[in-house]
Amino acid sequence: MNISYNWLRDLIDIDLPPSELGKRLTDVGLAVEGIHEHGEDSVFDIDLTSNRPDCLSHLGVAREIGVITEHKLTAETQEIGEIESEIPMPAVLAGDVVRIDETELCQRFTARIIRNVKIGPSPQWMVDRLEAIGERSINNVADITNYVMHELGQPMHSFDLDKLDGNRIVVRVAREGETIKTLDEVDRNLTTDMLVICDAEKPVAIAGIMGGLDSSISESTSNVLLEVAHFKRENIRATSRKLNLNTEASYRFERGVDIENLIGASNRAAQLICELAGGEMGELIDMHPSHPTPVSVESPNISAAVKRLTGLDVATDECVRILTALGIMPQDRSEISDLKSQIFASPSWRHDIHIEEDLVEEIARHAGYDNIANELPPAYGAGEYQPTESREKVLRQTLTDHGFDEALSYSFIDTRHDGVFEIVPGLLADDLEGKYVTLNDSVMEGAVRMRATSLPGLLDAIRLNFNHQRKDVRLFEIGKAYAATVAEDHAPNEQKLLSLVITGAETVEGRAMPVREFDFYDAKGAVEAALQAIGVSDAEYVPTDVTHLRRGQSASISIDGSNIGHVGRLSDDIAGSYKFKQSIYVAELNLQTALTKHIETPTYRPLAKYPSVTRDVSFVVKRDMTFASICEIIRTSDATLCRNVMFVDIYEGKGMAEDERSITIRLEYSNDARTLVEEEVEAEHQSILELLDTELGIRPRF
Repeated sequence: MNISYNWLRDLIDIDLPPSELGKRLTDVGLAVEGIHEHGEDSVFDIDLTSNRPDCLSHLGVAREIGVITEHKLTAETQEIGEIESEIPMPAVLAGDVVRIDETELCQRFTARIIRNVKIGPSPQWMVDRLEAIGERSINNVADITNYVMHELGQPMHSFDLDKLDGNRIVVRVAREGETIKTLDEVDRNLTTDMLVICDAEKPVAIAGIMGGLDSSISESTSNVLLEVAHFKRENIRATSRKLNLNTEASYRFERGVDIENLIGASNRAAQLICELAGGEMGELIDMHPSHPTPVSVESPNISAAVKRLTGLDVATDECVRILTALGIMPQDRSEISDLKSQIFASPSWRHDIHIEEDLVEEIARHAGYDNIANELPPAYGAGEYQPTESREKVLRQTLTDHGFDEALSYSFIDTRHDGVFEIVPGLLADDLEGKYVTLNDSVMEGAVRMRATSLPGLLDAIRLNFNHQRKDVRLFEIGKAYAATVAEDHAPNEQKLLSLVITGAETVEGRAMPVREFDFYDAKGAVEAALQAIGVSDAEYVPTDVTHLRRGQSASISIDGSNIGHVGRLSDDIAGSYKFKQSIYVAELNLQTALTKHIETPTYRPLAKYPSVTRDVSFVVKRDMTFASICEIIRTSDATLCRNVMFVDIYEGKGMAEDERSITIRLEYSNDARTLVEEEVEAEHQSILELLDTELGIRPRF
């Protein structure tokens, strides 16, 4: 967002040069990413977090500067939008001009009539101001609405009153089949969940996003209807995404505007129109069907809370000064003199102040994040490992030894991942309609969902590695996933997951050429190694269909008959959405469930004194037969000398039917008391082969 230095100086006294002001703004959380010159002005490029829509205007930034410099807004700034002795049109009469059918989606709507305006170019000072922040001048009325939006943060729209059928406004959702040609001259199809501004007959604007071309201001316009309104954020966001139409107005409405600032913004724009376009101010209609409940936050001791949460020593008076300068006014204090309990009222332009920690964050920003000292967290657990921590430590070391790097991805993801990835068992509540945890105000743009899977974060990391020409990547993450519950305290269900992703080829130290491409068995082997590291050696892998995995290359992971996750190759659809051109193998399992399984204490066995005998056998089998099913039969046999069964190889191709393949296994025979002779090994080996023939119908290939 671009903010003009000269514009700010009109709103508040500033005795800092642009470079120093940029540094001070960055220190309090308004990250100035660059300062560029525009004529005699300096323009700040500020990167804002999505929870600070109040700073999407010069007035909002000026408030922050007021706390930094301890200067108040100028008297002229405090009088912006004030009109003496004006009484809005009575609601009974106003209903003939403005009607709101969707009061949940439109909480307030104001309309100002301005007559006898003369449309023309804007004065040069306004053109310079708008061009400095990247806005193109259109005409005096359109420029004024843009100017006030950037000044006060309130989007607005001006209609040619004479082009509105019935000279009236109806706020409703679109009807089936309705369309509108917007100001960018694009015909857009509307759906019945989109809020629109209509005249007596048809839509004339998409609420909060863009006006219609047919009712726009033109050189022939004489009478203007100025709309300044407050819409539901979620509906604006959904409509903007559905139409793929993002505007300066929708950007602000999606994040929230100040519902109490509508009249002031309307007055400011109307005054400028009368001054610069020669209009005559007419009636004001203010339809306010729903009033938000003011938010108050109680703090037993705000100074102590700052110390407890940040380590900063900030006196109570300084805490109150910072909050007051930000508009967070103290309302009440405990009647008991030795208590410091206070209640603070959140201003209408701050949607992110709800709890005491929010107050502490505001104070810490202005007290200086740099003043927070490095300090180890308090050891409430007396420094002891948690019950499963040692096993997790071994797990991490095991995967690292297998060539994996540990990743840490964000806990907040986009809602577009809902339903794309199959969630591990034990996390989601099947009987709940809203299964996920959603944030009201996300810090990251669009990331409103607390993750139920870590795979989106890992796949983003893979894409980043690909962009840096790193094609051979193995990553794992151990982290929490979250889901809604029916618990009385509404605390989310938190489960610890193990997620891993593997792609590319295996390379060895000192060799530039890769040894071979990774495949499904590398991912499965990594899962087996991870589970064995925490003491689970009897996991079962059963072929199954998984939403985000390619059919035929996916399996469920079970322990003691309980499904805990899945492993396989990423589906082509998801791989295509990330523009991956090579195979990606992923696995995710409920680590918390795996860690609860009982593990047997390892027992010592001496090394065998006598040599073992191995026999490799190849079987021609159907493609759906697995190595695990062969092992299971051998395990149930009466063999006493067969100590181990190992997978050797699979052959498919020449000499094999299309539905067949050759599986080679290795059988190891030994005896702890003596050296085996050929006859007894051959006898038991044949016995096993006969059992496999009987149970599975497979015979040695050669």
